[in-house]
Amino acid sequence: MKNVQQHLFELQDLKYREFQKPLLPNLDESEMIGVRVPFLRKYAKEFDKKEQEIFLSELPHKYHEEYLLHVILLSKEKDFSKLIALTEKVLPYINNWSVCDTFSPKIFRKYTDELLPYIDRWLISDKEFTVRFAIKMLMDNYLGENFLPVYPEKVSSVKNDAYYVKMMIAWYFATALAKQYEAVIPFIENHRLDKWTHNKTIQKAVESFRVTEEHKKYLKSLQV
Repeated sequence: MKNVQQHLFELQDLKYREFQKPLLPNLDESEMIGVRVPFLRKYAKEFDKKEQEIFLSELPHKYHEEYLLHVILLSKEKDFSKLIALTEKVLPYINNWSVCDTFSPKIFRKYTDELLPYIDRWLISDKEFTVRFAIKMLMDNYLGENFLPVYPEKVSSVKNDAYYVKMMIAWYFATALAKQYEAVIPFIENHRLDKWTHNKTIQKAVESFRVTEEHKKYLKSLQV
């Protein structure tokens, strides 16, 4: 752990840390080193199997960048069962959107049926960023060929007033409007989301290059 921390401080960019501070308001400055994600991804490639196993077993971490490195390493894992076990260990420690949204395991796309029971459990967690991660997994893995109408139903049914959960719900529906418009537009027409999330969804969809101008015009008419 000390070797990892030492290397992270060698990669420190104090100007970047200052830039990051207002973007991560729930983190104390003492928890931030200031390392850009591309450097963390490059560093992750230097870990051998044993070093990776040791690092991933040492929770909690002290620094934000250690958690980023942790989820970058996990995102490369190719064993689904192992990944799920390690995911469940780290999720309770994730406390900001940056780590949550960097966590993007590609292997989940091959195990969408097996992943769903875990997503269902994460959706009802009392941890803000566990819920956000669950919604992100539905957005990343179930809006294409695996889409079913039950998935936006799951997201719209989330009862959680945490800011970063509501932002992810809006992001999910804005993305869904770009990819599955006909199936998802009734959620907006019928005001299935709370007012703030409803309007934020429309804002994000209108800002998207993937939503047609015709659809944007109609969505604007649905603002409340």
